[in-house]
Amino acid sequence: MTAAGIMKRVLLILLALVLAAPLLLFLLSSDTSVTLDPPVRVIGNDTAIQVRVTNPHGIRRFTAELEQNGNRYKVFESAQPAHRFFFLGRSDPPRLVKFGAGRKQAPALVDGKATLRIEAEGNDLRANTGRLELDVEVNTRPPRVAADGFQHYINQGGAELVTFTVSGYWTEAGVRVGPYTFRSFPMPGRPAEERFSLFAFPWNTPASTVPVVYARNPSGAEATAHFWFKVFPKHFRTRDLEVPDSFLQKVTDELDPNGSGDLVTRFLKINRDMRRQNNQALADLRLKTEQRVLWSGPFRRYGKTESEFADTRNYVYQGKTIDQQTHLGFDLADVLHVPVEAANDGKVMWADPLGIYGNCVVVDHGYGLQSIYGHLSEIAVKPGDMVKKGQILGRSGATGLAGGDHLHFSMQVDGVQITPVEWWDEHWIRDRILSKLPAGG
Repeated sequence: MTAAGIMKRVLLILLALVLAAPLLLFLLSSDTSVTLDPPVRVIGNDTAIQVRVTNPHGIRRFTAELEQNGNRYKVFESAQPAHRFFFLGRSDPPRLVKFGAGRKQAPALVDGKATLRIEAEGNDLRANTGRLELDVEVNTRPPRVAADGFQHYINQGGAELVTFTVSGYWTEAGVRVGPYTFRSFPMPGRPAEERFSLFAFPWNTPASTVPVVYARNPSGAEATAHFWFKVFPKHFRTRDLEVPDSFLQKVTDELDPNGSGDLVTRFLKINRDMRRQNNQALADLRLKTEQRVLWSGPFRRYGKTESEFADTRNYVYQGKTIDQQTHLGFDLADVLHVPVEAANDGKVMWADPLGIYGNCVVVDHGYGLQSIYGHLSEIAVKPGDMVKKGQILGRSGATGLAGGDHLHFSMQVDGVQITPVEWWDEHWIRDRILSKLPAGG
C-alpha cells in the first residue's frame, strides 16, 4: 500500500473516531428524574418546596415556575457550568433542591388554582430534562381559631384539656407548649371544626411558659389563640443512686452482651444512648392511638412507691458521679413476680423487650393517652389485644435497667411522659377532663 493510501486510511479511522465519540457520549448520557419530597398541594405566601433530582452526571439547570390565568412567574432558578463532553466517571448522588414558592416570589398571584412546573436539565451531552407539572391551590388566607372560656389549672409535669373552634383553611391544629406540640381531635359527635387537645405541660418546661392553641396550613399561614390558665410549679427530687459492679455487670450482660470497653463505658452507652432511643420508640407509639376514649374512671395503682416521676438520678460509681438522668415514671413494688394489672381499659400497642425498660407493655387508652409497664419478668398479652381494667398484663420483674423486682409505671400524652398521679384521682379526671367533653364522649 502506498504512503498516500496509508494516510487516507488513517484519516478515515480518525474521522470515524471523531464521529463515533459524540455518539458514544450521547448514548452514555443519563435520564433525569424529578420528584416532590414531600408532595405539595397548596401554595401560600412562601411555601417551602423540596424537590429530589436524580442524574448521576449532575444537573446543569433547574427552574421552577407558577402559572396562573395564562401568566407565568419564575420562582426559582439555579445553574451550573456545562460539561457536555467531560461527564464520564461522574457519579453524583441524588440532590435535594429547596426553595420557596408563593406570593413572596410572585406578588401577582391571587388565591385560586395554579400550576407548578419544575424542570431539571442533566449536565451531559444529551441534556435529558426531567419535568414535573402539578395543579396547586394558591391560598394566602390564614386560618382562624378561638379557644374555650374554661379555667385551666395545670400541674407542671401533668396534663390538661382545652377545647377550641377552628375555621378557614387549615390542615393542622392543636396546642403548643414551648417546643412541644400536641395534636387535636374532633369533639365526639361534633363537626371537625369543634376540637379538643389533651396536652402535657412537660416536667422540664419552665412554669412561665405560655401554652397556646394554634392552627396552620401548608402555605405557612398560622393563627393562635390564648386561653385562661394557671400553672402550678412542682419541685422534682434529686437522688444519688449507687451503681456497684454487680449492677453494671447485670445490665451490660443483658443489654449490651457484645459491647466493647469497660463496664462503666458500656453502662453509660446504655444509660444515655439506649435510653434516648427507647424513649423515642415510646413516643412514636402516639401515632397508633385510637381516636376514641377507651378508658373509664380512675386508673388503677399498683404497689408501694419506691421512686417518683421526674426524679433526677445521680449515678454514683466508687464515690464519683458518672452520669445524671431523669427517671420518667413511678417505680412501684410489692412482692416478687406479682401480677401486673392494666391500669384501665385499652388496646395493647407494645408487648416486647424495650431496652432499659426490659420486658415492656404499652396500652393505648385513646386520643394519645397511653400507659407504660416496664421491667416485667413475663408478658401475658400481645399487640392488638383489647384489655380491661384489672386484666393481667404480666408479672413484675427486674429486666432492663432495674436493680430489683418492681414495676416501672408511666403514662404519656401524645408521646410526652407525664405524672400518673392525676389519672389516679377520680375528681381530677372529672373536673379537668370529662367536664369539657360532650356527655358520653
